[in-house]
Amino acid sequence: MKVAIITSIVSALVLALCLRGLQFFHLIDWNPIGFYKKWELFEDSSKLFQWSFLTLILFLFGLFLYITLRYVHIIPAVLSSFLLGLIFTVTLEWIVLDLPLQSASFKKLSIPFMVVVICLLRFLLETANFHQKEHTAQKGN
Repeated sequence: MKVAIITSIVSALVLALCLRGLQFFHLIDWNPIGFYKKWELFEDSSKLFQWSFLTLILFLFGLFLYITLRYVHIIPAVLSSFLLGLIFTVTLEWIVLDLPLQSASFKKLSIPFMVVVICLLRFLLETANFHQKEHTAQKGN
């Protein structure tokens, strides 16, 4: 469990920093902490608190993924991280940008955001698979 927490913390911090960088360099057309205004949460809070809370949400999501997907080591992490990352990022941007269901909408999706999420999912899944196999090997001895 200790490895899962550390891996999830690193993943959440890196994703939050990457989101901030993608927003700063205008590689995504949406604000990662813009959901606070939409849902009227923490609007009066500082940006540091908003980013910290987003990082906490990302940590919990990463921990959930780590724990649930470590038992899916039959499927290669390359394939599962690619498919999960692609589905997650396309769905998220489709909802955030409120894109119509047209083929021209795919041009508005952020490829750098997809790459970052897929790489971080691969990190989570490879670590989870490695430690699950190590735990299974130690249990067998």
